[in-house]
Amino acid sequence: MNLKNLGWSEVQERAFQTIHEQGQVGRVAAEQKGVYDLYTERGPVKAVVTGKLQHTAKHRGDFPAVGDWVVTASEVTTASFARIHSILPRMSTFSRKEAGFVTEEQIVATNVDTVFVVTGLDANFNVRRIERMLLAAWESGASPVVVLTKSDLCDAVDNRIDDVKQVAVGVPVYAVSSVTKVGLERLNTYLQEGTTTVLLGSSGVGKSSLINHFMRRPVQTVQAARARDARGRHTTTYRQLLLLPDGGMMIDTPGIRELQLWDASDGLENVFSDIEKLSGQCKFRNCTHQSEPGCAVKEAIESGTLSVTRLQNYSKMEREWQRTEEKKRRLERLKGKGKYCRVRNH
Repeated sequence: MNLKNLGWSEVQERAFQTIHEQGQVGRVAAEQKGVYDLYTERGPVKAVVTGKLQHTAKHRGDFPAVGDWVVTASEVTTASFARIHSILPRMSTFSRKEAGFVTEEQIVATNVDTVFVVTGLDANFNVRRIERMLLAAWESGASPVVVLTKSDLCDAVDNRIDDVKQVAVGVPVYAVSSVTKVGLERLNTYLQEGTTTVLLGSSGVGKSSLINHFMRRPVQTVQAARARDARGRHTTTYRQLLLLPDGGMMIDTPGIRELQLWDASDGLENVFSDIEKLSGQCKFRNCTHQSEPGCAVKEAIESGTLSVTRLQNYSKMEREWQRTEEKKRRLERLKGKGKYCRVRNH
């Protein structure tokens, strides 16, 4: 393998030359319990972070993540662990808030070109969930593509596509089937040599089947989803960067049951551009779209050009993001007072 096949570009080369004169570069393919699998020009190697990097890391995001370009302290060999001493600047970062009550960023994947937002055309289909995943995808800096799987199980594929296009303005939408192979060839355009795509979706939507198709062999276990609600069991247990035989790379992720937003400043504007535009036409700048006079959003709902559920989802995610931002600010104040403990090693 060579660095270009792994996505190395002039941007990374300039960053490497500017920051480092010595060392070897590699790309993180997986991480388990602090041990990293790297793709390098000399082949796959195992690696760990140096004590200095571990000591200076203040957040989980300061550690390498799948997709990162890292620099090892010495020449990489396959005989022993390489030691990662730095991470090159990330071109894109797909992250979410860590589940639970902890206010911490969890990086899902980095240096991604395309995010496949994967949803099944069975009982799993949920437009509101697609909106949330699109918001996170736009916020990452990568380009989202909606992939509707299991088209062979749906009798109203065109209607479903229309439903998605109403909330995914300007985003490509494809209906595919891993059983009949219909539509899969249209995804090849996003899987060119040197490009990276990450799969995002809940368990049971068919991500593992897509991986197996593009890998041209069964590398992931496939399990049937429950018939009554299309919920699946986790067949992928950790994030992994895979090299596709026809070029390009694909990052498989465990099924996401809870996608809490870490940032949404740009994503809200992209996903809910219609509501953002209407909000600018309201009589009052701080209009809550509830009972204020001259509310353009309320008028759009009354005229039928905007659905109540879309506005409710927008308001819900905006409040969620604002709460997270306030928690971030509170933590920063505590750090300034020396009352915040650095995140534990992951």
